[in-house]
Amino acid sequence: MLYLNHNKRKEVITRPRTKGSKNRPKTNNDYASKIVEKQETIASLNTEIASIQKAIEEQKNTLKEKKTALKKAEKEVASLEAKKAKADAKAAEEAKKAEAESVLKKLLAEGMSADEILAKLK
Repeated sequence: MLYLNHNKRKEVITRPRTKGSKNRPKTNNDYASKIVEKQETIASLNTEIASIQKAIEEQKNTLKEKKTALKKAEKEVASLEAKKAKADAKAAEEAKKAEAESVLKKLLAEGMSADEILAKLK
């Protein structure tokens, strides 16, 4: 409302009020198209989930194969280490035996008797 003071007289000027309901866009309640749209979304999500699950299964199989190969390789390494240790021990014993024989030959060459050599070893 607007009040004007003209010649000490009050005049009331009113304007029509706009109604909000006329300004709102009309809603289209097309439920059938919304249902179809959501069903398409559901179908695409189900397809994506299936492909992801398939990829997971493939990765699980790959992991299983890799773990099996790892265990096999670890067993082979352990076996080779045991063979190496055995060969090293045999080589060390051969070296000791060769050294003992060379010492024995040296002592015999110096003129020691077998009894004296045995006494020295004890």
